[in-house]
Amino acid sequence: MSHQHIASRPALDTDGRYIGKPEAEGGCGVIGIACNEPVAGRHLLQASLQMHNRGNGKGGGIAAMGMSAKDLGVSQEVLDSHYLLQVAVIDSTARPEFEAEFIEPYLEVCSADPVPTLDDYREVKGLEIEPPDVMRYFVRVKKDVLGRFIENQKLYDMDPHRAEDEFIFQNSRLLNQRFYSALKEKRAFVLSHGRNIMILKILGYAEQVAQYYRLENFKAHGWIAHQRYPTKGRIWHPGGSHPFIGLDEALVHNGDFANYYAISQYLKQFNIFPQFLTDTEVAVLLFDLWSRRFGYPLENIIEALAPTSEYDFDQLTPEKQRLYKCIQSVHIPTSPDGPWFFIIARNNPYGKYFQLMGITDTSMLRPQVFALSEGEVQVGLICSEKQAIDATLESLAQEDDRFCPVADKYWNARGGSATDGGAFIFTIKDSVRGDGSKELVCTNKFGEVVTTASHQRHFRPEIDLREPVDQAGISQALDASLGAGTERLKTYCLVNDEFKASVVEVFTTLNDRKYATGQKKRASIINIIRESLHLVFEAASPLSQRADNLYAYLDWASRHELRAPIGNERTLVVNARNFPPEGNECDARYVVAAHKLGWRRFICYGYRGQRFTGCGLGPNTNDTIIDIYDSSGDYLASGIDGLEMHIHGNAQDQLGQIMKQGKLVIYGDVGQTFMYGAKGGEVYVLGNAAGRPLINAVGNPRVVINGSALDYLAESFMAGNPLQGGGFVILNGIELDEEGMLRELPTPYPGSNLFSLASGGAIYVRDPYGRLVDEQLNGGELVELTQDDWELILPYLRENERLFNISLDLLMSVGGVKKDFLQVYRKIQPTKTTTLATKASRPEQLG
Repeated sequence: MSHQHIASRPALDTDGRYIGKPEAEGGCGVIGIACNEPVAGRHLLQASLQMHNRGNGKGGGIAAMGMSAKDLGVSQEVLDSHYLLQVAVIDSTARPEFEAEFIEPYLEVCSADPVPTLDDYREVKGLEIEPPDVMRYFVRVKKDVLGRFIENQKLYDMDPHRAEDEFIFQNSRLLNQRFYSALKEKRAFVLSHGRNIMILKILGYAEQVAQYYRLENFKAHGWIAHQRYPTKGRIWHPGGSHPFIGLDEALVHNGDFANYYAISQYLKQFNIFPQFLTDTEVAVLLFDLWSRRFGYPLENIIEALAPTSEYDFDQLTPEKQRLYKCIQSVHIPTSPDGPWFFIIARNNPYGKYFQLMGITDTSMLRPQVFALSEGEVQVGLICSEKQAIDATLESLAQEDDRFCPVADKYWNARGGSATDGGAFIFTIKDSVRGDGSKELVCTNKFGEVVTTASHQRHFRPEIDLREPVDQAGISQALDASLGAGTERLKTYCLVNDEFKASVVEVFTTLNDRKYATGQKKRASIINIIRESLHLVFEAASPLSQRADNLYAYLDWASRHELRAPIGNERTLVVNARNFPPEGNECDARYVVAAHKLGWRRFICYGYRGQRFTGCGLGPNTNDTIIDIYDSSGDYLASGIDGLEMHIHGNAQDQLGQIMKQGKLVIYGDVGQTFMYGAKGGEVYVLGNAAGRPLINAVGNPRVVINGSALDYLAESFMAGNPLQGGGFVILNGIELDEEGMLRELPTPYPGSNLFSLASGGAIYVRDPYGRLVDEQLNGGELVELTQDDWELILPYLRENERLFNISLDLLMSVGGVKKDFLQVYRKIQPTKTTTLATKASRPEQLG
C-alpha cells in the first residue's frame, strides 16, 4: 500500500471523540449460510427466532451476497460490475441533500429505487420502532471523476478498478461524516456499498429485518444474520447494529474485545476513523485494510486476527513459524483482544467467487458450530448454536427435498491452532463443469479441504410397506425400510406397548451408533430414523383419553391437560416442538410439573433449541430417567441431583453445569463449558467436547470423553484424590468413522492447556504412542498408572462399552496387538506443591 494511497484518505475525524464508552458484554446470536444454489431469505427466519435469548430486540441485521439480478431488477452485468450502494434515510429531507453532495456529482447511477418494505412496520409482530427507509443505487464512478481522483492522489501505480473501489469507500465515509457521524444529528448513513453484497439492519430482531424489507423470497448464495445490539457504540440506533461493511465484505460477531481504542488508533494511521463507535466496525475495517489495501492472503489475515501461540506455534512447520512470527511482530498489538467469534460474508469480484467464513479467537471464549452438507446441492453453515443450523436445514428441506435436515458433518474450530487455524471458509465459485453452475468448497485456515465421503449420496426413500399381520412381519418390514417415515408406520409398529418399546429401542440404537451405510449418506439414514421415531412417539395416547397404556402424550396444545399417571402409565412422551425454548411456559417447566405429579420416565422429542431440560427437579431424583431427541439447546442437565439423562445426538453448550450427582449420556459431541463447576455425577460422551469442559469442577465427577476437547480441559479442576473418592476424566482420543470403525485421533489432545492450574483429580488419557508432552500442561504432570488407577477406571470403560459399543478390547489394542494398561493409558495429576516450590526456588529449571 503506497504512502500516497494512505494519504488520499481524508481526515474524517481527528479529535479522538469517536472512542465510545463500552457497553455491557453480551452473548450475540450469529448465523451464516452459503450454498452453491441461491436460497431465499425466509430460511433464516426460524433459526434467528430460536436465538432470541441471544438478542434483545434492540439490534438485528442481515447481509446477503451473490444475489439474484432478477430480484434486484437489474441485469446480471450490472449486478456484477456496479457498486450496490444502500443508504438508510432516517430524515426524509436528507435524501436530496446527500444525493446532491455525494451521488450526482461523482457517480453514474444505473438504477435508483427504494428498497421494498411492508406498508406498515406494525405488520411485523413485535417490531416496536419503525426501521429506516433505504435507497438502493447501482453506481459506478464517473470516468472524469475517477481520473482526477487518481491524478490528485497520485495513484498511478494502482489498477483503475481498485482505485474506483477506494473512491467508493472514501465517498461513503464522507457521506456518513456529513449526515451521521458519532456526535452529530443522525439523518442518513451508508449501510453497504460493495458489489453483489448488501446489508439491512434495524432496531429489532434479525428475522424482523427479513420480514419488513420483504426478503422472504429474495435469493442469494450467502447470508449472515445477527441478534443483539453492539457491545460498544450507539445501542439505540440502527446504525450501530450488525453487520458492518468494509467494501466487499460484511461482518457480524459475537463477543467483544478490550483493545478497541488501540485498534482505532492503528486505523487512524491509515486515515481510517471509526464512525459507529463499535468494535464490530473496527474489526471489519481491519479486515478490509489487510485484504483490499495490503493485499494479504486470507491465511495471513486470519493469523493477524487470531495469532497462533504456545504449543500450537511449536507444531507449525519452520516456514510457517517464520511467516507467522513476522505477522505477529507487526500485528499482535491490533489483534482483537477478548472473547470474539466473527462470521464474514465476502465477495471477491476480481477472483469471481463468494466466501462465507467463521473465525474464532485464540481462547475460544464464544460458541461456534460449523456444518457441511454435500449432495445434489452443497450447503455450509456457521452458527452460535447447532440447533440454529438444524432449523435452517429443516426449513430448506421442507421446500426442496434435495436438502437433508441433518448435516453430513458438524464440528467446532480450535482458535489459533496448528490443526485447523481456528477458521473455516466456504467458497462458492464457478463449477469446473463449465455449465454456469456453482460449486462450494470448504477449507480451513491452511487451505486444507474439508469434505464428506465422496462415494455416498443423499437419498429419498420410496418405500411401499405391505401390511404385515404379525410381529415377525412388522420386524421384516422395518428392516427393509429403515423405518421409512410414513403414516403407515403407526399402524404397523404399534401392535402393543411392549412392541412399541422394542421399536423405540431399535430405532434409538440405529440413531445413536454408527453403522456402515454403504453408498447412502448417514445423514439421510438418521433423518429417516428420526422421522420414524416421531411417528411412534405421536402414537402415544393423549392424556385426555386416560387410556391404560404405558405411554401418555403431552404437547403444546394439550399442556393444560397435564395430570398424574394412572393405571399402567409409566412414560410421559413430551413433544417439545411448539414450546418456547425458555420461560414460564417452556417444556422444561412442564417436565418439572409432571415430576411433581408422579411421572418418573420421560421421552422428550421434537426439540428446536429448547433449553434447561432436567433443571429444577430437585434432589433425590435417582428414580427419574429422561431421554432427549432431536436438536436440543443449552443448559440441559445443569444442577441435576440424581436423575439419569440420555441425549440422543449432539448436545450444545453449558450442559451439566454445577451437576451434583446422576448420570448423563451424550450420543454425540457436546458444546462449550460442559460441566462447569460440576460437583459430581457420571457422564459419558461418545464424541468430542468443545472448549473448557469441566473447568472449576470440584467433588467427584467421573467423566468419559471418547473423542477429545478443543482446549482448556479440566482447567482449575479441584476434585480431590480420585483414588480416595475424588473426580477424574477419561480421555480416549478416538473417533468412529462413517463405517463405524474405531480410529485413533492424530493426538489424544491437541491443545496446550490440558489440566492447567488443577489442584485435584486426575485425567486418564489413552496415549499409547506418548504423544502428549509436558508443554501441554500447566501445573500438571504425566505419571504412570498404578494397578489401583486401572481398577478405578475399568468399570467406567466397561460401561462406556455397553453404552456406545466401543470395545474395551479395541481400546486396549495398539496396531492390532492387545497391550497392558500401562502401555495404553497415562495419568495426569496436579503437580505437587512441593515440586512447584522447588522449581520456583530454582528458576533455571523453569525455562
